Amino acid sequence: MRVVVPFAPERPKTRLAPVLDEAERAAFARTMLDDVLDALSALDRERSDSPDPLVLSTAPVDCDAPVTVDDRSLTAAVNAQLPDSDDDPPTAVVMADLALATPDALDRLFAPEEDVVLAPGRGGGTNALVARDPDFRVDYHGASFRDHRDIAGEAGIDPAVVDSFRLTTDVDEPADLVEVLLHGEGTARAWLEDAGFSLAVADGRVDVERN
Repeated sequence: MRVVVPFAPERPKTRLAPVLDEAERAAFARTMLDDVLDALSALDRERSDSPDPLVLSTAPVDCDAPVTVDDRSLTAAVNAQLPDSDDDPPTAVVMADLALATPDALDRLFAPEEDVVLAPGRGGGTNALVARDPDFRVDYHGASFRDHRDIAGEAGIDPAVVDSFRLTTDVDEPADLVEVLLHGEGTARAWLEDAGFSLAVADGRVDVERN
């Protein structure tokens, strides 16, 4: 199985601007990418469909995986990587900001045998998927999970849906840093702690603060 990890190193994670400056956002985004690649590398290499990750980047980046640079939109760049025929290997797409991803969570994504497997994100997005059918294509505009389910249906495919907290949780907003500090197991959590972030509990709510 091929695994494509889309990554945008230029001006990443702008919605984190209230708590991180531009250089910090770039560094933090890179730690999340590294955590996703680490989780993929930790999967059982004895599997016949052991993942073969490729970073699909909008600009050159030095990381522990092969990199293909494609500065087109996310939809166009990913569609160029999906199977074109039944002879092509299955292709998974795993977003680079899944800071909570673990080998077990990714195994759950790869396990179903359906021609399309979807892992929804919060707010209607699609955080990860597997495509085996060459008739399936992505569309990341708007409510992409709903759209991907509809696209699969139009191709005669009944997609599997993976309900996973760790794959549902992408990191886009300052409030998402709570989940990284609570549940992260990789370098993204350590980076936040080194940068002075910690959990703050008030009125029964959990937030982050920075020293």
